[in-house]
Amino acid sequence: MAVKFPEGFFWGGATAANQFEGAWNVDGRGPSVDDHFMGGSFEKPREITVDIEADKLYPNHDGIDFYHHYAEDIALFAEMGFNIFRMSISWSRIFPNGDDEQPNEAGLAFYDRVFDECKKHGIEPLVTLSHYEMPYHLVEKYNGWESRELIDLFVKYAATVFERYQDKVTYWLTFNEINTGTSSLGAMMSTGLIKGYEGPASGIEVTPQQCYQALHHQFVASGRVVRLAHEKYPQFKMGNMDCFILSYPATCDPADILANQEEMRRMNWFCSDVQVRGAYPSYARRYFREHGVELKIEDGDLQDIADGTVDFYTFSYYMSSIVGTHDDVEQTQGNMTFGGKNPYLESTDWGWQIDPTGLRFALNEIYDRYQIPLMVVENGMGAKDEVTADGKIHDDYRIEYLKKHVRAMGEAIDDGVDLIGYTWWGPIDLVSAGTGEMRKRYGFIYVDKHDDGTGTYERLRKDSFFAYQKIIKSNGAEGLE
Repeated sequence: MAVKFPEGFFWGGATAANQFEGAWNVDGRGPSVDDHFMGGSFEKPREITVDIEADKLYPNHDGIDFYHHYAEDIALFAEMGFNIFRMSISWSRIFPNGDDEQPNEAGLAFYDRVFDECKKHGIEPLVTLSHYEMPYHLVEKYNGWESRELIDLFVKYAATVFERYQDKVTYWLTFNEINTGTSSLGAMMSTGLIKGYEGPASGIEVTPQQCYQALHHQFVASGRVVRLAHEKYPQFKMGNMDCFILSYPATCDPADILANQEEMRRMNWFCSDVQVRGAYPSYARRYFREHGVELKIEDGDLQDIADGTVDFYTFSYYMSSIVGTHDDVEQTQGNMTFGGKNPYLESTDWGWQIDPTGLRFALNEIYDRYQIPLMVVENGMGAKDEVTADGKIHDDYRIEYLKKHVRAMGEAIDDGVDLIGYTWWGPIDLVSAGTGEMRKRYGFIYVDKHDDGTGTYERLRKDSFFAYQKIIKSNGAEGLE
């Protein structure tokens, strides 16, 4: 029997400003961290340059030029049936340096136009305040979130957009995949601990002290922003966003069970325990002690965290991995991480293991732990799409991935999980965050843009466009066979 999705379920797609907006230096926007990242590939990591060099290719500069195609793209989302669109605001489009006295009116006006276009089509915006970018000036001046100075600057930015868009946006997320801040890759994208660094992203070296101190500052900033929203804009719904990298024990060896528990706590539970429950978890004490972490916590910080718990929990889910203590665990790549290869699963061309059953398991684990509404706000697969001579893209592999994960969500709802929405990553092709590629395509909509920077930016509907359209139109009752 088919599982019924609840009435009013949110169906849509998810994007990030830095990966698809383009117009990186247009209308007063300042350079962000991502504007200093060159392109890479599965074999070659992205590189960072301190100065933006004219003879090098920075794929985020142009993205897919949503800045000039937003009306066309939102119309295509509406044609699929979206009733929600997850997007982010570029901090450096609002405050070009991050510490400017006054906001950039041209940047604010751009998002007015985007939100008005969404409203025209009956689409609810779900807005991330910080999605893997910050004004690069804040890296140069403060080394990103290692400095407490960013707390007040972020709150000022959030307060500015809250006031401006209070009648246009209801659903907000503070930091995208905040838990990646525990890793060196997160230090590049999320916390910006790269002052003066030049070279491959894989070469960034940060200490646990730096990572967790930066995270503490983000927790305080998030808490203050959520409290501000609850006090001044009671209509707002505030959420967190975690990168959920589900892992299983490699064997039934108790040592593997314990190792996996520790990995799940570090990777998946630590940040959300703070943001949902409002306090550092008990297990953090031992981890901090054993890794030389001594947080500098100022008066009021813990109260800010306690006062700023979120209303709903959101997460990305792409894959799972295994954790073991034995030497025979083969490693594979994944979303912002590496993990053990599971012999029972197939993988994408980029080595990400496909595990729809794991999504059902994750939803149950998260809901059992927190008992607040959940959204899957990123889920998808990167693949190499081919355009036929008559302009068609037959992506059966993406359709199969979509169907299996939607079925898994339906099962989780039947299990009792309060799941309120699903936004596929990315509904339109965009620049890959991890590799900087365009050939790693996620979209239901193909964009004629390529890794060498060429392309017409023409939009084409893939077969998956119509498959998702059918699922949405029937609220998950059809199109999953």
